[in-house]
Amino acid sequence: MVYFITYGQGDASKMLDDINVIKQRDPSDALGAVGTMPQQARFEPEIEGAAGNSQISSVVLVGMGGSALAADMVKVLIKDQLTLPVEVVKGYDLPSYVDPSTLVVAISHSGNTEETLECYRQARERGANVSVMSTGGELIRLAEIDGVLRVRIPSGAQPRMSTVYHLRALLKILHQYNLIGSRVYDEIADAASWLGDWLNEWAAERPEEHNYAKQLAQKTVGKTAVFYSGELTAPIAYKWKISWNETAKNVAFCSRYPEFNHNEFIGWSSHPVDKPFAVFDLTSSFERSRIAERMDLSDRMLSGMRPKATQVSLVGDNLVQQFLWGIALADMTSIYGAILNGVDPTAVDLIEKFKRSLK
Repeated sequence: MVYFITYGQGDASKMLDDINVIKQRDPSDALGAVGTMPQQARFEPEIEGAAGNSQISSVVLVGMGGSALAADMVKVLIKDQLTLPVEVVKGYDLPSYVDPSTLVVAISHSGNTEETLECYRQARERGANVSVMSTGGELIRLAEIDGVLRVRIPSGAQPRMSTVYHLRALLKILHQYNLIGSRVYDEIADAASWLGDWLNEWAAERPEEHNYAKQLAQKTVGKTAVFYSGELTAPIAYKWKISWNETAKNVAFCSRYPEFNHNEFIGWSSHPVDKPFAVFDLTSSFERSRIAERMDLSDRMLSGMRPKATQVSLVGDNLVQQFLWGIALADMTSIYGAILNGVDPTAVDLIEKFKRSLK
């Protein structure tokens, strides 16, 4: 006979330190999947097929949801290396400028994302240089038939929990086209052991009293999370939003400074202060100092009008480390959020049902 331990809302503080409850509420072992991030950081992608020979004048990265996270992040991480324009497309249609001098990288974790497949077809029709990243599916099948460059991503984890695999693969593709050097690619691998140490700090066995991920998760119980960042770290704020949406099964939003102060800032100024939100400011030592000043001043001026923001300072000696730290903390915290919400962190049944219904 199996006995299930139940907790009331007032006992939520005990739940995350009960290993039995964590195992019950994380049946697919999402915590274990996130624990593979050090191995992801050491992933050595294999290039299949050949790169095109045309001179590249622009880059378009195509993907949806968790598959597009790496595209957003790489665009920031290589901005000091790549002088060509880079655009991230999250939809059905490529920009009108795409032609034989454009490199289009199609990213679909499953290989069956209809928007990405449509962009792949458009890129082929326009004679663009095309590369693909996927675990398999229709995208890899078409790439093999067409003979275009491709990288296979290890399967087994959800797209949002495979971001570091995607980062390594995308950087390898861009390097294959001689568009960037290997610095960022190498820095990810160099950070693997360091990242593993941080994951141990947030592990299920680590009590909430000393576990930052569990502490942050408690702040979001019964609330809508809102994540703010600067321009440089906007992809991390978006990653946190996705993790709260898909893993914790919570509505969440993200936005960035300085744009926040030109519109959204005033949106907090009416209605009661006890709005059901949990506000987080993601800060980085590599952002302009003006961003932190804006966040601090905004929080003070909104005192009494919105919940006080919780500052999450990204940790790391370089921007790559800070991105990896932010990715890992988002995954761990949102999994604990799912456990508190009583939902499976891994499953995204409604998304899968929606995709089937579209067909």
